[in-house]
Amino acid sequence: MNRIHTQADWIARAREVLPAAGFGNFDASIVIARGEGSRVWDEDGREYVDYLIGSGPMLLGHGHPEVMEAVLEQLPKGMTFFANNAKGIELAEAIVDAVPCCEQVRFVTSGGEADMYAIRLARAYTGKPKILKFEGGYHGMSAEAQMSLAPAREVNFPTPVPDSAGIPQGVADDVLIAPFNDLAAVASLLSEHQDIAAIIAEPLQRIIPAQPGFLQGLRDLCDTHGVLLIFDEIVTGFRLAYGGAQERYGVTPDICTLGKIIGGGFPLAALGASAEIMAHFDKAAVGAELWLMQLGTLSGNPVASAAGLKTMEVLRRPGQYERLRELGQSLMNMQSAALSEQGIRHRICGDPTLFDVYFTETDPTDYRSAKHSDPKLNEVWNSTLRADGVFKSAGKLYPSLALRTADMDLTQSAFQHAALAVAKQQACVV
Repeated sequence: MNRIHTQADWIARAREVLPAAGFGNFDASIVIARGEGSRVWDEDGREYVDYLIGSGPMLLGHGHPEVMEAVLEQLPKGMTFFANNAKGIELAEAIVDAVPCCEQVRFVTSGGEADMYAIRLARAYTGKPKILKFEGGYHGMSAEAQMSLAPAREVNFPTPVPDSAGIPQGVADDVLIAPFNDLAAVASLLSEHQDIAAIIAEPLQRIIPAQPGFLQGLRDLCDTHGVLLIFDEIVTGFRLAYGGAQERYGVTPDICTLGKIIGGGFPLAALGASAEIMAHFDKAAVGAELWLMQLGTLSGNPVASAAGLKTMEVLRRPGQYERLRELGQSLMNMQSAALSEQGIRHRICGDPTLFDVYFTETDPTDYRSAKHSDPKLNEVWNSTLRADGVFKSAGKLYPSLALRTADMDLTQSAFQHAALAVAKQQACVV
């Protein structure tokens, strides 16, 4: 008879075969067994309302019946080909129809891969080497992206700080760092450096909103200085609006990257731009010297494409984004009400489609101001929420369209309990 494995068993096994006992993505002390709709269950059978949703992709919830049907229809036809397939072409058409900056797209497998190629594409198109990114901006795991993602020490701008071992100094020489929401700093760097290929930015940096005029200011500065603007829409694409942050904020970049939602829960990402810029992926169009080589075994995978197509079809239906925003706003209000009732200083930061709380008296505007006054309060908040059946990351809450009244009621009760725990922690410190 097969032995039933507990979560502790799985964690012990993970310690033997995985560095730090995990995949590198999330808290290795929890092992998820399954997901359904708005809920997930761990290997001990504990049930949670899921606000992690796979770090964003599961906007429709786990196992959405129409997405499952599309996947099951594709599976017997073939799982991967390393060749063009109809579902991938259809998905490319749907993205081009939806996203303002995209006349053509190229598929990859992960968001980090898409960002890496976007940076390389900007350099190929402009012939310039340098990239300007914002401190605290997350753009995957490439060497450039790992500059000043989460620096532990503050240095003077625009000096980059590598966040990983194994990155040579030569990478730092071609990366400039600026504070998010500071147009004057960006303008100064563009005036001083004539060899900047692109600015790469998250339109919503983690959960920090761009201040009014900032994104349009970046667009205007890029136009003035002949620099490309890259929007990393791995998170915001098809979340803030169907056309992503570009639609929501009315600012069109030169290149964008997409992921998470466009794969419907399967590994798939893309980058897109004008046909002129994307021509660098076509050797016959630009010649060997300007050609940007790109290939991937699973790029444009038909199963992932089928899941993404169906997800996007559901999102196009009337009322989907209005409902998502209503759910998110209700959750934001619940958070704030629970904390305010206990007299806890806080700021709810982000967009109704993606947000969280900071235990601080000031509005976060960039990486250095996005700090908890007492990080322990955030630990207490999140650990209490998990104990009460709310599953989320330490600094982000993703609403999904799968949420139901029972989920919202459970979450409201958990927020109230967590606020009490935070208040007790504060009292102990005082």
